[in-house]
Amino acid sequence: MTPTRRLYEETPTQRTFDAVVVDCRPDPSADGYRETALDATAFYPEGGGQPCDLGMLGDRPVLAVRIDSEGVVWHRTAEALTPGQIVHGEIDWARRFDHMQQHTGEHILSGILHSLYGAENVGFHIGSPAVRVDVSLPLTADQLAKAEELANDTVQADKPVRCWVPPRTELAGLPYRSKKELEGDVRLVDAGGADLCACCGTHVATTGQVGLIKILSAQNYKGGVRLAVACGKRAYQAVCALWKDSQTAGALLSVPAGESTRAVRHLLDAQSTDRQRLAALQNALADQTAAAAPASQPYVGFFEGPDPDGLRRICLSVAQKTGARCAVFAPGGQGLAYALSDPEDARTLCRRLNARFGGRGGGKAGFCQGSLPADADRKAVEAFLLEE
Repeated sequence: MTPTRRLYEETPTQRTFDAVVVDCRPDPSADGYRETALDATAFYPEGGGQPCDLGMLGDRPVLAVRIDSEGVVWHRTAEALTPGQIVHGEIDWARRFDHMQQHTGEHILSGILHSLYGAENVGFHIGSPAVRVDVSLPLTADQLAKAEELANDTVQADKPVRCWVPPRTELAGLPYRSKKELEGDVRLVDAGGADLCACCGTHVATTGQVGLIKILSAQNYKGGVRLAVACGKRAYQAVCALWKDSQTAGALLSVPAGESTRAVRHLLDAQSTDRQRLAALQNALADQTAAAAPASQPYVGFFEGPDPDGLRRICLSVAQKTGARCAVFAPGGQGLAYALSDPEDARTLCRRLNARFGGRGGGKAGFCQGSLPADADRKAVEAFLLEE
């Protein structure tokens, strides 16, 4: 079959077209669906990290688009089209333009990371809500911030984005990026001078149409770094969401938006001090409780204040003093938290307690923790533990 004429490469801004249906057959990868080949198409097929276009062929929604090894583009629809008929196509332009912004923005950022640090783009995918970019080298936050700044300078410069297939003689002398050796015609993209890369995707006409490039996150990945990047409207929406979150956090902390970090540090320092005070109080309570506990006798106690760590401290202190079984309880979460110690095996006692009162928990032979339902009868629990 003759390769499909690729209107999306010739005129990336073309939204509608008319074409002849060349073939229509059952879709081999989707039972019950059909796939149609046209003599020409503006629908971009999935590839090169960029998702396919969606839209309409006549009154049939286009659900997926792929290109085969012979260069034929196939469009998935729920119903068949008739070979020989002329069909009107219309792509989902909002989706296409978003992909063009993301792809061009990725080129700009990747080119700058390469020129600044020698970092290679080893993985790329336009996902949702962000674009994934895998970079070959570990990069610091300052290095990424510098690259992001220069990338946005390129956007502001509004330079032309050129896509073309150079002759092989010219190609040999061009310093273009490519993840692998390429044979035959090689389509290059010059992203405003920031990047020269082999690419089959669709791109905006000038760097200014990218709008904004924002690195949302970075994490170590396979010896390099994995970036989540947003461009254009996605970047605008991400910044709006972050600013709204900053305003909300600032209101809760009684500071202006953008100054939450200082307030949170102060809050964490105060929290650390409170934790130290609580630990000291719970240690004192554990010591007092152990001192009052009768030696060599089982102990069951109910408290109102301790957290799970406080219960642990009390239980272990009493068990050390008495050398006998100890069970202590306090309200916690949605139930009655407990800590158990038993000279024989706390796990056996823990299982029996949970089975009898509908609790959950476990631990080691010497010590277990868990919780019972909030409405557990305390007298029945105490009697059970003292009779066991």
